[in-house]
Amino acid sequence: MKKNKGDSNIYFDYRDVKTLQRYIDVYGCIEPVSKTGLSAKQQRQLAVAIKRARHLALLPFVTNN
Repeated sequence: MKKNKGDSNIYFDYRDVKTLQRYIDVYGCIEPVSKTGLSAKQQRQLAVAIKRARHLALLPFVTNN
């Protein structure tokens, strides 16, 4: 999902699992900036939200494929 780098009002919440799943590939890895199209600050916020969701067992660390 590509976003404009000018969108500074994007906020990632660790409880919003559906949104976070868009930024995780089939292997369970966080997508790189080149695929997400986020700014560096937004990518860091995304990574923190995904890691929090993983630690609370809202998202898996790896997939079962």
